[in-house]
Parts: sequence; structure tokens; C-alpha cells
Amino acid sequence: MEQLQAQPAPAEKIAEKPKQKGKVFAPYNFKVFDVYDISQVSVTDPGLKSVINLNEKLVLKTHGRHTEKYGRTKINVIERMIGYIGVPGHRGKKHKIRTNWASGKYEKNAATLMEAFKIIEGKTKQNPIQLLIKAIENSAPDDEVTTIEYGGARYPQAVDVSPLRRLNLALRNIVHGSYDKAFGKRASIAEGLAAEIISASQGNNESVGVTKKNESEKQADSAR
Repeated sequence: MEQLQAQPAPAEKIAEKPKQKGKVFAPYNFKVFDVYDISQVSVTDPGLKSVINLNEKLVLKTHGRHTEKYGRTKINVIERMIGYIGVPGHRGKKHKIRTNWASGKYEKNAATLMEAFKIIEGKTKQNPIQLLIKAIENSAPDDEVTTIEYGGARYPQAVDVSPLRRLNLALRNIVHGSYDKAFGKRASIAEGLAAEIISASQGNNESVGVTKKNESEKQADSAR
């Protein structure tokens, strides 16, 4: 019997996938708390541009990942503000104000800052994050005083403040000022925080951050 040779099946026509031309994907535009846009927020102080982080993130919580040197510059400044709200009472080496409802509770502190932002937006009709950045710039001291020892005697000496320390002092003084406005008074901490940020953004001496900055720079001028 003759063996029948299987004829090759006709080649199937495979539909070619249409080639897509170069597609440019727009970057994600995450809003802080899904409300406030930070894409237009700017830092005008040249000394603070390298340390104020305004990267857009969906969740402002790094879980303490950045522990290396200058790791705090990788943390969004709003998250850092939330962290400082949880440590309200230190004045020097003493813990002056005790707030068991705030210490170590990220969600509650974030809710406090969100409420403060709503109050700021209602009063000023401006982006509260831009006002926060302006308040930090007005509360960050340029000079401060340190103590040097020479020949067995101690002398005050004026020194320049590093950018990262300027940011740390500004955040700390703003939070301390907000608690001073609310502790033992009828105002809530959110209302005190909103009042402190508005006053500091305007450069008003009613702000504790601005007052502390002026005091530090005056002491440094007298120690030169």
C-alpha cells in the first residue's frame, strides 16, 4: 500500500498586533490625604530646598525605613510634621505637657493635621500645604549660639545653623506653639495648630516659631 504523505496544512495567518507608537504616560498626581495638591507647592528659601521633601506619595508613612545619615530628607515634610505632633511636651530636657492621646498614635495625629488644614483652607482660601511651607521658612533660624571652652573658660559663640537643623527647629517650635495655644484652653489642638501655621506664614510675632527664631538670631548677633 502506498503511504499517503500528509500534506502540510496551509500556514495560518496570524493577526499582527498593531504597533503602538511611543506612548508617554503622565506621572501620578497623588494628592495629600486625597484632597490637597502639592504639585504646585514651592520652596523659596534656598537653604531649605534640599531638606524639605515634597514627593508625591499615596501613603505618607515610611515605617522608619530611612535610618541612614540624612535619611530624614527622604521623608515627606508632612509626615515629619505628623511625627512631631506626637511629641508635644518637651521643653529643653523636661516633658512639660503630657498628652497620652497623641503620643505614638499616627492615625490620630494625621487626623489632627487634616482638621487643621481644613480650618486653614476655610479661613485663608489658600492651599494649606503652601502656607505650612511658608511657616517653616519664617520659623527656621539662620544663626544660633553654642558654647566653646578656651583656657578653662566658656564663651558663647554664634554659629550658622545647618539646613536640616533649621527644618527640625521650625517643625518643633510650630508644634510647641500650637500646643501652648490649646493646652488648658478652650481651643482644640487642631485650632491651635491652624492658628500657629497661619501666624507663622504671615511672619507674625504671635507665632511661637517666629518668636523663637528672632530670639535665636538676636542672641547670635550679641555673641559675635
